[in-house]
Amino acid sequence: MFDILMYLFENYIHSDSEVVVDHDELTDELARAGFHRQEIQKALAWLERLADLQETEAKTYLNVTPVASMRVYTEIECRRLDTQCRGFLTYLENLGVLDFSTREMVVDRVMELETSRFSLDDLKWVVLMVLFNLPGREAAYDKMEGLLFEEPEGPLH
Repeated sequence: MFDILMYLFENYIHSDSEVVVDHDELTDELARAGFHRQEIQKALAWLERLADLQETEAKTYLNVTPVASMRVYTEIECRRLDTQCRGFLTYLENLGVLDFSTREMVVDRVMELETSRFSLDDLKWVVLMVLFNLPGREAAYDKMEGLLFEEPEGPLH
Protein backbone atom coordinates (compact mmCIF):
# COMPACT_ATOMS: atom_id res chain seq x y z
CA MET A 1 0.00 0.00 0.00
CA PHE A 2 2.81 2.44 0.84
CA ASP A 3 4.31 1.84 -2.61
CA ILE A 4 1.06 3.01 -4.18
CA LEU A 5 0.97 6.12 -2.01
CA MET A 6 4.54 6.92 -3.02
CA TYR A 7 3.73 6.31 -6.68
CA LEU A 8 0.72 8.65 -6.51
CA PHE A 9 2.62 11.33 -4.65
CA GLU A 10 5.62 11.28 -6.95
CA ASN A 11 3.71 10.95 -10.22
CA TYR A 12 0.70 13.15 -9.63
CA ILE A 13 0.79 15.33 -6.57
CA HIS A 14 4.46 16.24 -6.27
CA SER A 15 5.09 16.47 -10.02
CA ASP A 16 2.25 18.96 -10.65
CA SER A 17 0.79 16.58 -13.23
CA GLU A 18 -2.90 16.64 -13.87
CA VAL A 19 -4.52 14.64 -11.09
CA VAL A 20 -7.00 12.00 -12.19
CA VAL A 21 -10.03 12.54 -10.00
CA ASP A 22 -12.22 9.73 -11.29
CA HIS A 23 -11.84 6.90 -8.79
CA ASP A 24 -12.36 4.12 -11.34
CA GLU A 25 -10.01 5.68 -13.88
CA LEU A 26 -7.31 6.11 -11.25
CA THR A 27 -7.81 2.52 -10.08
CA ASP A 28 -7.48 1.25 -13.64
CA GLU A 29 -4.35 3.32 -14.22
CA LEU A 30 -2.74 2.02 -11.03
CA ALA A 31 -3.66 -1.54 -11.99
CA ARG A 32 -2.00 -1.00 -15.39
CA ALA A 33 1.08 0.22 -13.48
CA GLY A 34 1.22 -3.22 -11.82
CA PHE A 35 -0.47 -2.66 -8.47
CA HIS A 36 -3.06 -5.10 -7.09
CA ARG A 37 -6.63 -3.80 -6.92
CA GLN A 38 -7.03 -4.65 -3.23
CA GLU A 39 -3.92 -2.64 -2.34
CA ILE A 40 -5.10 0.20 -4.59
CA GLN A 41 -8.40 0.36 -2.70
CA LYS A 42 -6.55 0.45 0.63
CA ALA A 43 -4.26 3.26 -0.56
CA LEU A 44 -7.17 5.32 -1.88
CA ALA A 45 -9.04 4.83 1.39
CA TRP A 46 -5.89 5.97 3.27
CA LEU A 47 -5.83 9.15 1.19
CA GLU A 48 -9.53 9.75 1.78
CA ARG A 49 -9.03 9.43 5.53
CA LEU A 50 -6.10 11.85 5.28
CA ALA A 51 -8.43 14.38 3.67
CA ASP A 52 -11.03 13.66 6.37
CA LEU A 53 -8.53 14.69 9.07
CA GLN A 54 -9.12 18.30 8.04
CA GLU A 55 -12.60 17.92 9.49
CA THR A 56 -11.65 18.60 13.10
CA GLU A 57 -15.03 17.50 14.42
CA ALA A 58 -14.06 13.94 13.50
CA LYS A 59 -10.85 14.05 15.55
CA THR A 60 -11.38 15.97 18.77
CA TYR A 61 -7.66 15.97 19.62
CA LEU A 62 -7.15 18.33 16.68
CA ASN A 63 -9.27 20.98 18.44
CA VAL A 64 -7.01 21.03 21.48
CA THR A 65 -4.01 23.30 21.70
CA PRO A 66 -1.79 22.13 24.53
CA VAL A 67 0.02 24.79 26.52
CA ALA A 68 2.96 22.56 27.36
CA SER A 69 2.85 18.86 26.78
CA MET A 70 4.97 15.88 25.96
CA ARG A 71 3.81 13.15 23.59
CA VAL A 72 3.90 9.70 25.14
CA TYR A 73 3.70 7.01 22.49
CA THR A 74 1.79 3.79 23.03
CA GLU A 75 3.52 0.43 22.82
CA ILE A 76 2.02 -0.20 19.38
CA GLU A 77 3.16 3.23 18.16
CA CYS A 78 6.66 2.55 19.49
CA ARG A 79 6.81 -0.67 17.49
CA ARG A 80 5.98 1.19 14.28
CA LEU A 81 7.85 4.41 15.07
CA ASP A 82 11.29 3.50 16.35
CA THR A 83 13.39 5.84 18.48
CA GLN A 84 14.84 7.53 15.43
CA CYS A 85 11.36 8.23 13.99
CA ARG A 86 10.00 9.54 17.29
CA GLY A 87 13.06 11.75 17.69
CA PHE A 88 12.58 13.10 14.18
CA LEU A 89 8.96 14.01 14.95
CA THR A 90 10.16 15.94 18.01
CA TYR A 91 12.83 17.60 15.86
CA LEU A 92 10.16 18.68 13.35
CA GLU A 93 8.06 20.14 16.16
CA ASN A 94 11.06 22.07 17.48
CA LEU A 95 11.71 23.43 13.97
CA GLY A 96 8.07 24.49 13.63
CA VAL A 97 7.43 22.15 10.71
CA LEU A 98 4.87 20.23 12.76
CA ASP A 99 2.65 21.36 15.56
CA PHE A 100 0.49 19.34 17.95
CA SER A 101 -2.30 18.67 15.45
CA THR A 102 -0.12 17.96 12.42
CA ARG A 103 2.04 15.59 14.48
CA GLU A 104 -1.09 13.71 15.50
CA MET A 105 -2.21 13.58 11.87
CA VAL A 106 1.15 12.08 10.93
CA VAL A 107 0.98 9.49 13.71
CA ASP A 108 -2.60 8.66 12.71
CA ARG A 109 -1.61 8.10 9.08
CA VAL A 110 1.51 6.10 9.98
CA MET A 111 -0.45 3.78 12.23
CA GLU A 112 -2.93 3.02 9.47
CA LEU A 113 -0.25 1.89 7.03
CA GLU A 114 -0.12 -1.85 6.57
CA THR A 115 3.60 -2.44 6.48
CA SER A 116 5.93 -4.70 8.39
CA ARG A 117 8.89 -2.38 7.92
CA PHE A 118 8.71 1.36 8.43
CA SER A 119 11.77 3.59 8.23
CA LEU A 120 12.70 7.19 8.89
CA ASP A 121 12.61 7.84 5.13
CA ASP A 122 9.05 6.47 5.02
CA LEU A 123 8.11 8.80 7.87
CA LYS A 124 9.50 11.79 6.01
CA TRP A 125 7.27 10.99 3.04
CA VAL A 126 4.21 10.61 5.26
CA VAL A 127 4.96 14.00 6.84
CA LEU A 128 5.26 15.51 3.37
CA MET A 129 1.93 13.97 2.29
CA VAL A 130 0.16 15.28 5.39
CA LEU A 131 1.56 18.80 5.01
CA PHE A 132 0.77 18.87 1.30
CA ASN A 133 -2.84 18.04 2.09
CA LEU A 134 -3.28 20.95 4.53
CA PRO A 135 -4.08 24.42 3.24
CA GLY A 136 -1.97 27.16 4.78
CA ARG A 137 0.98 24.86 5.51
CA GLU A 138 3.00 25.74 2.43
CA ALA A 139 5.97 27.08 4.41
CA ALA A 140 6.09 23.95 6.57
CA TYR A 141 5.79 21.80 3.43
CA ASP A 142 8.68 23.65 1.78
CA LYS A 143 10.84 23.27 4.88
CA MET A 144 10.03 19.55 5.08
CA GLU A 145 10.74 19.10 1.40
CA GLY A 146 14.16 20.67 1.99
CA LEU A 147 14.80 18.27 4.87
CA LEU A 148 13.76 15.32 2.74
CA PHE A 149 16.10 16.04 -0.13
CA GLU A 150 19.09 17.63 1.62
CA GLU A 151 22.17 15.55 2.21
CA PRO A 152 23.52 15.75 5.77
CA GLU A 153 27.04 17.03 6.14
CA GLY A 154 29.28 15.68 8.87
CA PRO A 155 28.13 13.71 11.89
CA LEU A 156 24.57 14.10 13.15
CA HIS A 157 24.27 14.90 16.85
